[in-house]
Order: sequence, then C-alpha cells, then structure tokens
Amino acid sequence: MDLSEPRPRRRPSLTPMIDVVFLLLVFFMLASRFGMDMQLPLAAAGSGGAYQGPPRLVQVTAEGVTLNGISVSEEALAGELAPLMEAKTDTVILRAGEGTPLQRLVEVMGTLGDAGLSNLVLVE
Repeated sequence: MDLSEPRPRRRPSLTPMIDVVFLLLVFFMLASRFGMDMQLPLAAAGSGGAYQGPPRLVQVTAEGVTLNGISVSEEALAGELAPLMEAKTDTVILRAGEGTPLQRLVEVMGTLGDAGLSNLVLVE
C-alpha cells in the first residue's frame, strides 16, 4: 500500500442519529398532554366596571357554601342570589375558604354557570 495515495473517506453512519431522534419523538409523545379536560373561562383582572348593588359574597368551604355569611345549600344558591341582583350579568364575588379543595370551588362555579350567572370574580 502506497502512503502517497489518499485513503478513501468513510461516510459517517446516520443510524445512531436516527435512533436518538426516534427516542426523543417517543419521549415527547408520551410526556405531552394533547387536550385539556376542562377549561375555566375567567376574565382578565380589571376588565370589569365598578361593583354595584347589594353585597353578593359567596364563601366556598369544604363543609358548605355561605352567601353573605348565611349558610345556604349549593342547589339553592342561585335562587338566593336572585333577589340581590338586577340582572344575571351582575357580579358575584367568590371566595374560597382556608383549605378548600379546588374541585369544590369549580363545582360551585359550575352550578352558578348552569344557572346563567357568568360574571364571577374570584378573590383571595
């Protein structure tokens, strides 16, 4: 073999790179969430006007629901709110009590939404 002759160049193998790309594809497919189970449509802070009318504070706790400090059942909540509102677009203030599960708050929001009350404000 003559040393003056250049050796033919070897082409790099693409197999390891293809394996890595395939593994990354599988990883991201398994780690991704393709849909949301439920979305809460919440208005951006500061988008509403000034609060008007009588107080409508709904306190949600793990034990139950209170309206302006008076205990009410979740099913009767929309009916109890009706005399305090001029229209269904009036603002209802929601407050979660200490240690209240998020699911409980979502259930109350769903009940109010089913009754046509969509202008809900969540406060701390």
